[in-house]
Amino acid sequence: MPRHLDPAALLADLDPEQEAAVRAVTGPVAIHAGAGSGKTRVISRRTAYAIATGAVPAEQVLVVTFTDKAAKEMVERLHALGLPAVTARTFHAHALSQLRHFWPARHDGQPLPELLDSKAVIVGRLARQLPGHYRFTPSKDLADEIEWAKARRITPRAYEREAAAAGREPPIPADLVSRVFVDYERAKTRAGRIDFDDLLLETVDLLEADADAAATVRARKRWFSVDEYQDTNPLQQRLLELWLGERDDLCVVGDEDQTIYTFTGASSDFLTGFVTRHPGAREITLSRNFRSSPEILELANRLLAAEGRRKRLVPTMTAGPAPSIRRYADGEAELAGLVAGIRALTVGSTAGGAPEQASVSEIAVLVRINAQIPPIEAALTKARIPFRVRGQRFFERGEVRDALRILRRLPDDIVGSQLLAALDARLRADLGFEADGQGGGAEARERTANLALVLEIAAEAVAARHDIDATGLVAEFDARAAAEAEGSGDGVNLLTFHRAKGLEWDAVFLPQLEEGTLPIRQAETDEAIAEERRLLYVGLTRARRSLSLSWAERRETGRRRPSRFLSALEGRQGRPPHVPGQVTIIPGAPMNAGRAARAASGRGDDSPLMAALREWRTTTARSDGVPAYVVASDALLIEIADRRPTTMPALGRIKGIGPSKLARWGEEILAITRAVR
Repeated sequence: MPRHLDPAALLADLDPEQEAAVRAVTGPVAIHAGAGSGKTRVISRRTAYAIATGAVPAEQVLVVTFTDKAAKEMVERLHALGLPAVTARTFHAHALSQLRHFWPARHDGQPLPELLDSKAVIVGRLARQLPGHYRFTPSKDLADEIEWAKARRITPRAYEREAAAAGREPPIPADLVSRVFVDYERAKTRAGRIDFDDLLLETVDLLEADADAAATVRARKRWFSVDEYQDTNPLQQRLLELWLGERDDLCVVGDEDQTIYTFTGASSDFLTGFVTRHPGAREITLSRNFRSSPEILELANRLLAAEGRRKRLVPTMTAGPAPSIRRYADGEAELAGLVAGIRALTVGSTAGGAPEQASVSEIAVLVRINAQIPPIEAALTKARIPFRVRGQRFFERGEVRDALRILRRLPDDIVGSQLLAALDARLRADLGFEADGQGGGAEARERTANLALVLEIAAEAVAARHDIDATGLVAEFDARAAAEAEGSGDGVNLLTFHRAKGLEWDAVFLPQLEEGTLPIRQAETDEAIAEERRLLYVGLTRARRSLSLSWAERRETGRRRPSRFLSALEGRQGRPPHVPGQVTIIPGAPMNAGRAARAASGRGDDSPLMAALREWRTTTARSDGVPAYVVASDALLIEIADRRPTTMPALGRIKGIGPSKLARWGEEILAITRAVR
């Protein structure tokens, strides 16, 4: 063994579960690593312990990670342990090194073709050649579908049949996906390029067809450790099997409850079925959590228990403040509550009474989709709270830039609601925007949400200044874009649940936990709902000390219902009753009796008054040639139905009824509220 490695020292600060995992240096091993259980430490220590005890030479070790960032971190950890020679790479990086070595001998001395940085350039051009409305399909959705097929070694010609057999719902009709797939492969070949999927496909083909190459590869690495194994897809699994050969020195580490990338082809089945495929394999569970307070872990455990799971994360940290679940009157109230919650943390006090403090850089706000971030940006900007958007910013999105280019080309002689209607029409004609479009892939839905938000921001500007022209509206967007671009590196972190995986903060806010958002509206199958639940689980377990969840009863799109997952967190669904101090359920005071009152009075979403107001809005919109939401949003109609004003001053006091609307439609609205009972 290397003289500088002391096996006893490598075990000294580990808990019993971690020590058992580190000592298991031979044979097939599956480590089920719960959130915050120190899996990276276990992987690096286990590697060092295997080398220190002579189980394997350092040069024959391969630690497989799923991202370059994780590989770099692993290399740094191993180097700190005195192991600079250990290889830690992604599947793609290791496959690339093998292809570069063997390719010339198998291709008349030609070097490995250059890699495509992205499929987007080729796929985007092919998408624009699709018929009808399909030409607006985002290239990412089509690229993701191609990647799903290649991860299963499905050829372009076989795609349509195999997708149907798998029950796959492609972003566009399967025959069109097949056409794009065929044309993509042809264009890639003509350009003399290969993509990242080809790295794995070509390496698998090489090792399956060339016994000598396979023997050479296996002679170089014989001891494998794979991180984030729950995210493995079938192609990666096959490559791993080929690297391993007949040997069994394989350790896989993962957490099935953090499987949130099944849409890319990942499957936790390889983790949960590891012992079946490797009889006699040891299974070790890391259940102690070294990240979150007991109160936060109680919520995470409840979420799993609601699915019938017996798994529990065991706390090791000191007690903290009770997590909160807040119900707000509307989206604006929720944003105000979010700002107040962040302010309270940064000055060292919480609503629960227990003193807590966090720097802004140790606070995160997690959302389901990127389109939820801009309103939060605006609220934080107004409150002068620094923030940083992790991932692609709203105003950097291609469809948002396209929408603003369209806005800049609109003539300045149209203003107000007519300007808004013109922008809406151009987005539909030029970008294929459909406000209620629910089809397509995840990127298409994100794109639709972002364009809808562009119109919502424009509508807010028009409501504030009814004579605003295109130049003024562009200035409003430019100001918002500048505020976003100035986001501080030390500010509150704004990002999606997906991007939050693997990260952690002292305080985490999870707003808009509503049906249609989390779970997202498109999650219709049991499998899709299960993945949405896992997303929330990932969100909950990112928090160390403070956790705040919230939802709103009303948004611009109308009435909302709390996420079905909140019932489990509140200790309902037939589970053990609420344990005081483990979660604070805070109802939105303005709305406590609102639902019952509306039901008793016959008002609300389905009342005769609402029906009459909706009919008036439809007729008025058609008469003026503008979209219905330009006349009045659902939220505004609900507010009118709730308050039932009978005078102009009373109507004018309703938020959303500005001077322009009051002068133009006030008498018509009052005629309805006076007549309909």
